[in-house]
Amino acid sequence: MNDDQLLRYSRQIMLPYVGIEGQEKLLNSRILIIGMGGLGSPIAMYLASAGVGHLVICDFDEVDLSNLQRQIIHSSHQRIGTNKADSAKKTLLQLNPEIQVTALSSKLSESSLAEQVKQADVVIDGTDNFDSRFLLNKVCFSTQTPLVSGAAIRMEGQVIVFANQGEGPCYRCLYKDDANDIATTCSENGVLSPVVGIIGSVQAVEAMKIILSIGKPLYSRLLLLDAFTMDWRTLKLPADPQCPVCSH
Repeated sequence: MNDDQLLRYSRQIMLPYVGIEGQEKLLNSRILIIGMGGLGSPIAMYLASAGVGHLVICDFDEVDLSNLQRQIIHSSHQRIGTNKADSAKKTLLQLNPEIQVTALSSKLSESSLAEQVKQADVVIDGTDNFDSRFLLNKVCFSTQTPLVSGAAIRMEGQVIVFANQGEGPCYRCLYKDDANDIATTCSENGVLSPVVGIIGSVQAVEAMKIILSIGKPLYSRLLLLDAFTMDWRTLKLPADPQCPVCSH
């Protein structure tokens, strides 16, 4: 690391479980983030600021005025109508011009997604629909890539981490085929903007813990937030012996 990097990341380097060695791990890491919306915004911004060396961000949607209440990575009216991944890349490089940011602005096929996942040290799910989550889970399980999953709606949120190393559950153990029948989105039910910030920040922390090999990641543990009462709960998720993805 050069002198500027030592100063930029000094507050992290001071931590005994990070140090210079840990910061170099972050600088040499590659994280794939799917979705540059309410969750992806704080995830990407914190990881960029923290010095994750290569962020690959994927979103084929365009910035809309209704996004700006919570998708803080899209900072101005000039971004409206532009691709979210391209918009996010501009913000991230303003935050930290020393990192590498790859913006994927088109919808990925399963094979293209698999190629990106294989190259990543950690994958973070910031999507808002079950079809995308199911596909990402399937690919991460097949490539044995750690997956940090999060969701937020109204004043509620959740985070869980899947190791995908041959043991433990996967995302399909949590939600079944009928999940789309009960699926809810922010556009249909609303969300309090700081809630996605809280959940996204937790996802960023979990990804950094995995890269740094520190602490106790939320492997197979579902962290639930009720922001209305500001209560947190943690539930252990067992593997489903009938799961169509990981049971075999």
